[in-house]
Amino acid sequence: MSQPITIPTMTVELVQPPRTKWEREYRSFLENLSELLKTHRGQFVAFHEGRMVDCSEDELSLASRVWDKYGYAPIHIGLVTELPPPPERMPSFRITSRCGGSPSSG
Repeated sequence: MSQPITIPTMTVELVQPPRTKWEREYRSFLENLSELLKTHRGQFVAFHEGRMVDCSEDELSLASRVWDKYGYAPIHIGLVTELPPPPERMPSFRITSRCGGSPSSG
């Protein structure tokens, strides 16, 4: 009788790409957090196009400066701490019908 052959199973880890620009910016913030803790601990930092573009101790003035410079685009502003708070939902607009009825209701 022959011995059974055992073949090790292959492990495949699929990493989901970020779905939105804001998610990419948030991921960049998390990837850079260890370095930011050395240089910007306790400050708010803004990420745009995958890199830190500005920082401040005041979150609102930081957002205003970044949007003035880059336009009103999705960015991530995060507080540099050991354990960052969970992200809040980024507000966005939604297109709805004006009358609330279906298009075929006339």
